[in-house]
Amino acid sequence: MQKAAYETLLAQSFQRLTGRPLTDLWTLPQPLVSHGTEADPIFRYANAAALSLWEMDWAAFTKLPSRLSAQEDPAIQTDRNRYLAEAAARGWVENYQGIRISAKGRHFRIAETILWTVTDAQGLRYGQAALIGRVERLD
Repeated sequence: MQKAAYETLLAQSFQRLTGRPLTDLWTLPQPLVSHGTEADPIFRYANAAALSLWEMDWAAFTKLPSRLSAQEDPAIQTDRNRYLAEAAARGWVENYQGIRISAKGRHFRIAETILWTVTDAQGLRYGQAALIGRVERLD
């Protein structure tokens, strides 16, 4: 699926689930990421703010397993997996937070994050997405 079509799918699924509009995804000041439905999901989308935050370009980011964007501490991975499972079961969750790591090894905390399951109007699942509300640099 082309980037523009996927942006439309992200915005439509977000609005269906939350009742809130989401526009101009690429230029949003808040980082926005999405991974696919693979057994070990790979990122399939990042807006400009997310690419800057993770210090990666589009080609590298869209090859990265999403679990590798988080600190590999087992407790952090367990918490991340729990929230992703809850978003999958309920459609979306608010107020997720967690520690992430950039390609250059810089750690940051994401907070006030909305996780949602990306679906089309017929309910076909394309992955999950995260709209990050706040970022705190840790180093």
